[in-house]
Amino acid sequence: MISFTLSLVALVLGYLLYGRFVERVFGPDNRVTPAVSKADGIDYIVLPNWKIFMIQFLNIAGTGPIFGAIMGAKFGPVAYLWIVFGCIFAGATHDYLSGMLSMRNGGAGLPALIGKYLGKTTKSVMLVFTVLLLIMVGTVFVYSPAEILHSIGGDTMMWVVIIFCYYIIATMLPIDKIIGKVYPLFAFSLLFMAGALMLWLFIHWPTVPELWTHFYNLGAATKPDTWTDAIFPALFITVACGAISGFHATQSPLMARCMKSEHLGRPIFYGAMITEGIVALIWATVAAWFFYGNPAPGYELIEAATAGFHTSAPAVVNLVCKDWLGVAGAILAMLGVVAAPITSGDTAFRSGRLIVADWLNMDQKPIVKRLMICVPMFCCSIAMLIWQIENPDGFNTIWQYFGWSNQALSVFTLWTLTVYLVRERKCFWITLIPALFMTTVCSTWFFVSKQALNIGNMGYGFGIICLGFAVIWFSLWYNKEMKHQRKN
Repeated sequence: MISFTLSLVALVLGYLLYGRFVERVFGPDNRVTPAVSKADGIDYIVLPNWKIFMIQFLNIAGTGPIFGAIMGAKFGPVAYLWIVFGCIFAGATHDYLSGMLSMRNGGAGLPALIGKYLGKTTKSVMLVFTVLLLIMVGTVFVYSPAEILHSIGGDTMMWVVIIFCYYIIATMLPIDKIIGKVYPLFAFSLLFMAGALMLWLFIHWPTVPELWTHFYNLGAATKPDTWTDAIFPALFITVACGAISGFHATQSPLMARCMKSEHLGRPIFYGAMITEGIVALIWATVAAWFFYGNPAPGYELIEAATAGFHTSAPAVVNLVCKDWLGVAGAILAMLGVVAAPITSGDTAFRSGRLIVADWLNMDQKPIVKRLMICVPMFCCSIAMLIWQIENPDGFNTIWQYFGWSNQALSVFTLWTLTVYLVRERKCFWITLIPALFMTTVCSTWFFVSKQALNIGNMGYGFGIICLGFAVIWFSLWYNKEMKHQRKN
C-alpha cells in the first residue's frame, strides 16, 4: 500500500507541476475557439466546463483504466511505474497537446492533423487505420456489455440490437442531447466507484506486493505454467488507457469543439488523463490484492472465480464491488462494466463520422448527410460483430489487435505533435522521448507477440533496429527543417 500511496501522490504532483510545464510549452491564449467560430448546434457547441471534463473523462476511460489495470496487475507492482510515468509524461501530454492542436486547427480530427504535419500519404493511411480502429472499438464495446446483460436476462443478440439502436441515435443526435445530459452521470458513477474503493483500501490497508520487494514479473514467477508474457512489451500494450492510448486522440477533438477558451485545456485534457491514471492505479491495487494479497482474499470459494489467477477482469470488478460495496457496489459495477463501454462505443462511432465528414468536406447539419456516413460504418461493424460471434475466440482476437492498434495510433499522434513543436520552435523533447519509446514498444510487440510474427527473442533485436531507424529519420528531418527555418 505504500507503493500505491506514493504513486497516487506522484500523479497529483504530475498534474500540478509537469502539467503546468506542458501548458507553458504550448502557450494557450485568448483566441476565439471553434465552439464559437464554427457553432452549428450539432458538434460545435459551447458546453459547461464541468460537463466537458466529465464527458472527456468518460470518453477516454470507458472500462480501459479498469480492465487494463486489472490485467496489468498480474505483472506485479511494476505496473504502478508504467501507470504513473506513462500517464504524466506520455498519456496526459499526448491528450493535452492533441486536444489543443485540434482546437488550433478549427476542431480538426486526428487524421487531418497527421496529414498536416506528417504528409498526405501518411494521412491517407491513418484515415483508414483510424476509422477501422474506431469501428473496432464500437464492435468490441457492443458484444461485451451484451454478454453481461444476457446473464441478467434476455438473449445476447437482443441486447446487441438494443445497443446498436442506441449507438445510431447517439451518433446522429446533437452532442448536447444525449451525450451532454447522460454522460456526466455515468462519469460520476465511475468516479464514485473508484473513490469508494480507494477509501476501502486506506481503511483496511491490505497487504499487497510492494515495488521494492517484488520488482520483477510476478505473474511469470508465480504462475510460470500459464503466464508467459514478458513485461516488455506486453505490459505497455495491456495497460493502455491508464497510461497512454491513441484512442484518446480521436476523442479529444470532440471536446475541442465544445470549449469556449484555450485556457481550459489543462484541467480538461491533461486533468482527465491524470484522473484516469488514478482510477487505473486504484484498480491495479485492488487486483494486486485479489491475485497476490496476504492473507488470501478467499475468492476461490466463489464459483465465478475458481480459475483464480485467470479470473477475467469483468468478474474481478463484479466480485470486488459486490463484496466491498454491497448493493451500491453491484449497481456501480453494472454501470462501470456495461454503461462505460457502451458510451465509449458510441463516441467512437461519432468520432468516426466526423473524421470521414472532414475528409469528404461534408456538412453535418443535414441528417441525410450524417446517415450517408453512419450507415456504411454500422454495416462494417455488424459484419465484424457477426464474425466475432461465429468464431469461438473472435472477441479475444479483435481485442488483442485493438490493443496494439490503439498504441500504434498513439505513436503517430506523438510524432505529429513532435513535428508541430519543432516547427513552432518549442520544447519538442516532451513528445519526442515518448514517441521513440512507444515506437519501440509497438514494433517489438509486433515481432515477438504470438498474435503477430512471433519470432521469439530475435524480435527484441528488430525492435531496437526500429528505434534506430526512428532516431535516424528524425535526425535527418530535424536538420533539414532547421536549415529551412534559418532560410526563412
